[in-house]
Amino acid sequence: MILGLLSNPVNCFLTKSGKPSVLAKQRPPQRMEVMIAVATIPGYSAVVAKYPPKIIRTEAENKHYTTILEDLDRRFDQLSPAEKDFAELLTLLIEDFEARNYELPKASPLDVLRFVMDQHSLKQKDLVDIFGTPSVTSEVLSGKRELSKEHIRRLSSRFSVPVEMLL
Repeated sequence: MILGLLSNPVNCFLTKSGKPSVLAKQRPPQRMEVMIAVATIPGYSAVVAKYPPKIIRTEAENKHYTTILEDLDRRFDQLSPAEKDFAELLTLLIEDFEARNYELPKASPLDVLRFVMDQHSLKQKDLVDIFGTPSVTSEVLSGKRELSKEHIRRLSSRFSVPVEMLL
């Protein structure tokens, strides 16, 4: 889809016959920007007409658009280019809603470490090379000792975890 931006402060207040409307006579023309979309993919207008997209503001709307997206996803290999573009648009709308409404709590460094250990099927003894001794490893994992800068650097390097997640 190609988006174009047109500005015309006068035509916004013209009637179909091209004469100034009552609004144009009541207030001075203002600069108004009108965005028009030109569908360059055949069938896109029909898809949009069938499922008119809009900013998602409620849980019900989110569920509605998620259901549509799931249906498109099930048929992904058979989708037309227009439907694939529409699925991408729905994905963006749903992600936007969820980013605004479902903020994930920040995990503690210890929770991040435990998650990494679980994902890599590691045991406490497998981290001794990072923490130096079995006792320090035990203290860190039990929450009695915090991660040092060197521990954070080593964990980040070994598991490709952003340093910020371990602070």
